[in-house]
Amino acid sequence: MAIEKVLIANRGEIALRIHRACHEMGIKTVAVHSTADAQAKHVILADEAVCIGPPSATESYLNIPNIISAAEISGADAIHPGYGFLSENEKFASIVEDHEIIWIGPKPEHIRVMGDKVEAKKTAGALGLPLVPGSDGAVRDIGEAQKIAAEIGYPLIVKAASGGGGRGMKVVPSADKLETLMRQAGSEAKSAFGDDTVYLEKYLGNPRHIEFQIFGDGKGNAIHLGERDCSLQRRHQKVLEEAPGPTITPEERTRMGDICAKAMADMGYRGAGTIEFLYEDGGFYFIEMNTRLQVEHPITEMITGVDLVREQIQIAAGEPLSVRQEDISFRGHAIECRINAEHPETFAPSPGKVTNYHPAGGMHVRVDSGLYSGYSIPPYYDSMIAKLIVFGSNRERCIMRLRRALEEMVIEGVQTTIPLHQALVDDPEFRAGDYTIKWLEEWLAKRAAEKPTD
Repeated sequence: MAIEKVLIANRGEIALRIHRACHEMGIKTVAVHSTADAQAKHVILADEAVCIGPPSATESYLNIPNIISAAEISGADAIHPGYGFLSENEKFASIVEDHEIIWIGPKPEHIRVMGDKVEAKKTAGALGLPLVPGSDGAVRDIGEAQKIAAEIGYPLIVKAASGGGGRGMKVVPSADKLETLMRQAGSEAKSAFGDDTVYLEKYLGNPRHIEFQIFGDGKGNAIHLGERDCSLQRRHQKVLEEAPGPTITPEERTRMGDICAKAMADMGYRGAGTIEFLYEDGGFYFIEMNTRLQVEHPITEMITGVDLVREQIQIAAGEPLSVRQEDISFRGHAIECRINAEHPETFAPSPGKVTNYHPAGGMHVRVDSGLYSGYSIPPYYDSMIAKLIVFGSNRERCIMRLRRALEEMVIEGVQTTIPLHQALVDDPEFRAGDYTIKWLEEWLAKRAAEKPTD
């Protein structure tokens, strides 16, 4: 079935990314937008635009009836959800398909299974993915928790079964803290996600965060496109990602990539997905699966040459995977910097008018952004305003090119995290690839402590 018109149920750089892929395929686009985004770049460039509500995301980008109405009014035959917002909402995916609109994403049942962390862990284990030692499912009372804790040992971590972003997560250092922290985690999860269900896992002391990009055709065929190292995080939010992982060997890549691809083939998975692991002392431990396109997908595109959004659209249209596993080769190194409209030290949001914008350029430099000079960044949404993606023949050359590109990047009128990235790429430990998921916050704390006070 040919797709002729795609409604893009998102905003910002990812909406623009999807628009560009569609136009390169000869597909028309429909932009939906809040009143705050009327002058957004993807809205200006789309073939059609439909306002779906006021600035609040709840009343616009999360408003399912309004989005479906926009699709019907515009005659869109497919919806691409991007990432965030409704991209991993099983209900939305089901409603789209019930309206006989093509859903450019995984099957709704797979979104549901992998969206529940307890169910996801069970499914991952059954599919042969290595797991972190922990409870088999939800832990309902302190007696059960104490028994499991005695088996897996301390420290351990209590996690919310729903949601993410670090909410509903508590590290338990010893048995005397278990009951209090388990209660706190459940209460926090209930407040954030409406679900106080929690589970327990062994707490890994200082791992890296490694994720594998997979693609399935929904008919029992799947491939992997290698891994990304996403360990540089602040408050569980990724700041910089690179591919391939600087500590992952080719043998580990092949072994774990094949395990992930087989699991997705056995599952009958459709479309793009990312299987995330903690990696420590040579061991991989499944933590979750994202049933959508990732923010950091461009670095995988840079080292494989595969257009992941085009692939998503083709698979949704019923076409087979355009590449086989044996066609995938990994070349060079790529790094992505997430550039936010924030103070580079305090991380306070900095919305406002962009008075001057000059993206970095040159060989193997890519900027994914909806910015332009004169654009006003609204205060209502995520503060990420650009992604700087750089490729090099090896990691050292990639870092040198990234350093140069950061010097060229100009965003004036608002504060950005460009200075943070400039400091990062000059740090000897980063340049050596010697970091874990704890490293960035420790590095930031050290910088703050060393800063002279007035």
